[in-house]
Amino acid sequence: MQSVTSSNVALLNPAGSGFVVAAADAATDNFDNYKTAPSGLKWLDTQEGSGPPPVKGANIRCHYTGKLTSGTVFDSSYERRKPLTFKIGVRQVIAGWDEGILGDGKDVPPMKEGGKRKLVIPAELGYGKRGAGGVIPPDATLLFDVELLGKR
Repeated sequence: MQSVTSSNVALLNPAGSGFVVAAADAATDNFDNYKTAPSGLKWLDTQEGSGPPPVKGANIRCHYTGKLTSGTVFDSSYERRKPLTFKIGVRQVIAGWDEGILGDGKDVPPMKEGGKRKLVIPAELGYGKRGAGGVIPPDATLLFDVELLGKR
């Protein structure tokens, strides 16, 4: 299992397996145009994708930027110039990513390849009371900008 540090924020799933991710437009956002799921997840599509939506268990590629509500960036695949690849819907990432990308089958629609979405992930769908590696504090709401890339 990989540990989370301030220099390595390819973050771990709080359940203990796989990687977690992050991304968003920051503390200046007032979230008025966002939709809210019963889980507390907020989302806003900034670009509708034209490709297919992901299916549970599929390997997908995403670019992202993750911020705290203070606006502090804690991770960005754009800065590394390397998208994150992971299996969606099987808890390799935080629950807020699974729900925010795959959808929930009711209120949250799935993203489509080529799409961009902002996510506001409450602590319960992120790292909860434990936080992560000294980078993400306990009970932190996480902001993400996520871009679902096409298959290679």
